[in-house]
Amino acid sequence: MDRTQVDPEKLEVLDLALDLAARAGAIQRERYETPLDVRTKSASIDLVTEVDGECEALIVDGVQAARPGEAILAEEGGGRDHDESPWRWIIDPLDGTTNYAHGFPRFCVSIGVELSGERTVAAVYDPLLDELFYAVRGAGAWLGERRLAVSTTRELGQALVATGFAYDVHQSRDDNLARFAQVLKAARGIRRDGSAALDLCYVAAGRLDAYWEFKLHAWDVAAGCLVVEEAGGRVSNASGGPVPASGEEIAASNSLLHASLLAQMKT
Repeated sequence: MDRTQVDPEKLEVLDLALDLAARAGAIQRERYETPLDVRTKSASIDLVTEVDGECEALIVDGVQAARPGEAILAEEGGGRDHDESPWRWIIDPLDGTTNYAHGFPRFCVSIGVELSGERTVAAVYDPLLDELFYAVRGAGAWLGERRLAVSTTRELGQALVATGFAYDVHQSRDDNLARFAQVLKAARGIRRDGSAALDLCYVAAGRLDAYWEFKLHAWDVAAGCLVVEEAGGRVSNASGGPVPASGEEIAASNSLLHASLLAQMKT
């Protein structure tokens, strides 16, 4: 990234997000595959551990110390709303908690930052692979020193696609299974890895060609959406419009496959 071409305050926000993501990731790496206090939240498959809380406290405290008065939305409820602030931090301290609790190596720290309601800064850190994805609006998406670019796949039949299933999958009839079956038959391959933030970053890096999911939250997608957009991809809702601020539904692709993906998502 050419830091001389980026607004100094955005660089300050980026550097803080990168530092906090790396520090939270270090906690996750240290505690990985150790005994955990695993509890449930909204459903029996919606898990939380003490590591989620430790990482969130580190990030929230770090933001409040460095940039007091800015709004913070954090998954475990540690943030504070400040309507008067143009900056809003959206934090998933451990995206992929179910994976983490089972020792499955697919999880990350996700920090997205909005400026006046627009996704502006993103940092996503995979502590096991030591991969730090980041983006600033207008300055590209990056993995370390490598600038990211989405794939050039044009046919869904040649695409590797990812998705996920909501925590209410055991109770709800809107369970994404019909869409999963449709895309499975149409695509080269399909994956379900359990971390929305990493799936989005993998679209940006060209490792995946497309991704979709329903019933997410703002903290699941705030960072990853910007990384995809800055890598030349497209993100939308299931109808092709803007992704809801809530993250309720999302489709992401290399742009070339977007119409095909949306068509397969219709049931």
